[in-house]
Amino acid sequence: MESKNGIIERYVNGNLVIQILVGIVLGIIVAMISKDLAMSFSILGTLFIKALKAIAPILVFILVAAAIVKKEVGVKSNMRPIITLYFVGTFLAALVAVIASFLFPTKLVLLDIPTEQLTHPGNILDVLKTILFNIVDNPINAILTGNFIGILAWAIALGFAMHYSSSETKKLFEDASIGITKIVKFIIKLAPFGIFGLVAETFAQTGFASLIAYSQLLLVLVGSMLFVAFIINPLIVYIKIKSNPYPLVFTCIKESGITAFFTRSSAANIPINLSLCKKLNLNEDTYSISIPLGATINMAGAAVTITVLTLATVHTLGIQIDIGTALLLSVIASISACGASGVAGGSLLLIPLACSLFGISNDVALQVVAIGFVISVVQDSMETALNSSTDVIFTAACHKKDSEV
Repeated sequence: MESKNGIIERYVNGNLVIQILVGIVLGIIVAMISKDLAMSFSILGTLFIKALKAIAPILVFILVAAAIVKKEVGVKSNMRPIITLYFVGTFLAALVAVIASFLFPTKLVLLDIPTEQLTHPGNILDVLKTILFNIVDNPINAILTGNFIGILAWAIALGFAMHYSSSETKKLFEDASIGITKIVKFIIKLAPFGIFGLVAETFAQTGFASLIAYSQLLLVLVGSMLFVAFIINPLIVYIKIKSNPYPLVFTCIKESGITAFFTRSSAANIPINLSLCKKLNLNEDTYSISIPLGATINMAGAAVTITVLTLATVHTLGIQIDIGTALLLSVIASISACGASGVAGGSLLLIPLACSLFGISNDVALQVVAIGFVISVVQDSMETALNSSTDVIFTAACHKKDSEV
């Protein structure tokens, strides 16, 4: 019994990246040995997908509502420019991901696509009309049916309605947020088993064609994030401080981004960022608020992930979209990214929300979420490095601007 408990404890406390890698390798090996054996393990992948499908609507509702409810009513004025940069940076990251996805369209290997359920939007007006109808959906029905636009709308409405509530009520929302995050952590901890089943099933049915799609998908993801880190962020900083931004950018990437790459947690990297801000002689009254806040709402990497994977799904299904719809996706991805869970892979669970813009069913969208977990070994590390280092970059840029005034 003690040895069993020891194995379970080692698994629970083990490195999720290594565990997922093992699951991927074992899935490929099993598929190469026997297709029938590989298909028999597909139940693990199905259970994982169903668990994600069950938790995703509740996760979006609770996290977004709690994030708005918990916001302090009297935010200091010197925080406004930093928050503005957080939102501008996240939106531009989503926009970069849209452009990259159109320049390098990626098609995924999806199983059992229910083509008869797909609704191809004709133009931006059709999309807006669908969104409006989804927004006014009954909140209970929205959660039951996975109407993520409706869920997001009701979560925002409830958050603002309860924004001035008592501290006890705010604590209730915070506790609910912590509780749902723990459930998500438990499901994600089972990801190696689910990934093993999904990889075994996928390779048994499609061979190695999926590997090519995964490699191109990773290139678009990583390329977009690097472009944001070394082009978009420096450009934003330059506009803010009117001087060479690269010394600051390189310092933050070296001392914050690299650490975040390996921890894969913006929250875990908060002490590193606070220490870096102190080293840069920034205003403690400002960075003591902006850094924890940035770990929650400054999610450029998450916006890239949501956008790229959603548009890869769109390309795979042959859905034609116009520029207006693509811009709308950038906005939705930005808002969704700000509500991303703080756990590893949290942004992946918001992909169904973005996919719902194009009438893509949750069954298809959650296959894409599973693909996201397969490539999360690289994707999530890059995403966290971009998110966390940008917190310090924008805080420092606003401090330098204020110092000049």
